[in-house]
Amino acid sequence: MSFSNMLNKLHGQPESYDKKSRYRFGRTLGAGTYGIVREAEGPTGKVAVKIILKKNVKGNEQMVYDELEMLQRMKHPHIVKFVDWFESRDKYYIVTQLATGGELFDRICEQGRFTEKDASQTIRQVLEAVDYLHNNNVVHRDLKPENLLYLTAAPNSDLVLADFGIAKMLDSKDEVLTTMAGSFGYAAPEVMLKKGHGKPVDMWSLGVITYTLLCGYSPFRSENLQDLIEECNNARVIFHERYWKDVSDDAKDFIGHLLQPGPDDRSTSKEALQHRWLSGRTATDHNLLPEIRAYMAKARLRRGIEIVKLANRIEALKMQEDENDEVPGESDVPADAKAAAGAALSGQAGQEVRPGLGSSSSAGSAPGGKRTLSNIAKGAIFREVVLAKVREMKEVEKQLQVEKDAEANAAKRKSWTGERS
Repeated sequence: MSFSNMLNKLHGQPESYDKKSRYRFGRTLGAGTYGIVREAEGPTGKVAVKIILKKNVKGNEQMVYDELEMLQRMKHPHIVKFVDWFESRDKYYIVTQLATGGELFDRICEQGRFTEKDASQTIRQVLEAVDYLHNNNVVHRDLKPENLLYLTAAPNSDLVLADFGIAKMLDSKDEVLTTMAGSFGYAAPEVMLKKGHGKPVDMWSLGVITYTLLCGYSPFRSENLQDLIEECNNARVIFHERYWKDVSDDAKDFIGHLLQPGPDDRSTSKEALQHRWLSGRTATDHNLLPEIRAYMAKARLRRGIEIVKLANRIEALKMQEDENDEVPGESDVPADAKAAAGAALSGQAGQEVRPGLGSSSSAGSAPGGKRTLSNIAKGAIFREVVLAKVREMKEVEKQLQVEKDAEANAAKRKSWTGERS
């Protein structure tokens, strides 16, 4: 047994905790319900480390083990690779390949041109990953643009599917899942209705992603759950002439086969892979970049506001419980999000925006409708100021308590000395 291993045992750390010393932690990449994701330098180079607080999954530890088992089993060029895992007294660490090429929509915006043909080949890569999962009886349940990442900055980089936090391995092909899962705007009707769901939920999400990729807004635009359920259940998918006139009928047909309210009516991954649109032969050379850039401009403004929530969530997770080097600081806030928040305040007042889908940072938006972004940003910054004030007041209270305790101790000592004399 190594000296560090002995020390860990003395401190009540599990045996695998010894592996932590191999990783040097860097910036925070994001925060979820159960923990945060940080960049780290390890023996194999740069990696992503998902850090889950054990107290946040108490009673649901199986969820973490399921994710670990799935990641270790999944070996596909379009699925993020598992690297390692270890645990401390109060945290789980899941180490995966770090995708450095950026999110799908961000990456597209950096290009000079992105056509419908390019879109069909992009969706094909995602669908191949989904087909591989479904063949292995796995449902991802959280397909959305933020979970589609490019591995590297190289022009021919693979697109990979990430975040298996709520993915489920089915015990049989007929098993039905009943828990609410997925992201607002991308979840299938049967998930929202808690009717029981399976693999078809991924096909619905893929339909929403494809629609958004081809026009720059979401097919379903209600901002509260009840209205969204109703809208998805009716599944009246409208291809607005202004945005869809240059998009092929095959693309619309592909989407139509995925956005079916009844799960049994949706194309399976196998059927979808056979669709003519994915061959790219009938897809047009219409450049989608202007719509995608407009969509991302609004998404970045939303991210500027989301950064406040991210900071709050990191604070709420109290990641500093047993290792101070994991405490995310000011430097963890992505620079582009700060700039976006600034832009939201400075020059965007009164700009026309398509109302978005609220709770997803990349949620789609619809044609028409006005909203003043500066008010949203001001509200977010006001919340942050209030939070800072609360922290300040707590510090003042703490200081006063220290002084009060010191005075009380001094009084006790004085009275004790008096009694002695």
